[in-house]
Amino acid sequence: QVQLVESGGGLVQPGESLRLSCQASGFTVDDYAIGWFRQGPGNERDWISCIGSKSVSHSPYYRDSVKGRFTISRDKSENKVFLQMDDLKADDTAVYYCATDIYYTDCSGLITGILDVWGQGTRVIVSS
Repeated sequence: QVQLVESGGGLVQPGESLRLSCQASGFTVDDYAIGWFRQGPGNERDWISCIGSKSVSHSPYYRDSVKGRFTISRDKSENKVFLQMDDLKADDTAVYYCATDIYYTDCSGLITGILDVWGQGTRVIVSS
């Protein structure tokens, strides 16, 4: 069974960092596109970053609001995808999810498609 489990959220002050993890099971993280999404208070759930399958040539995607601060990566040996979040801001407060679908290997498809596999979410609170 294909499953994703997020971890690493917490409460931090503005300017601090967090590293979120997305533990995959039932598939290999190299094989499909995997995206990070977030839903903040009063906002809809939107994509934040995406990394394509290993066979895809495009660079990782980043939403404009997180470019230069967030970095997505994967580790095949651990079968995990990470989101390194630096210089966190109050507007980054949200529940963060990772998601995938075996149909998508390219991020252009993943960020616009209907995804079947979601984690339970991990909460990030950025507050002074």
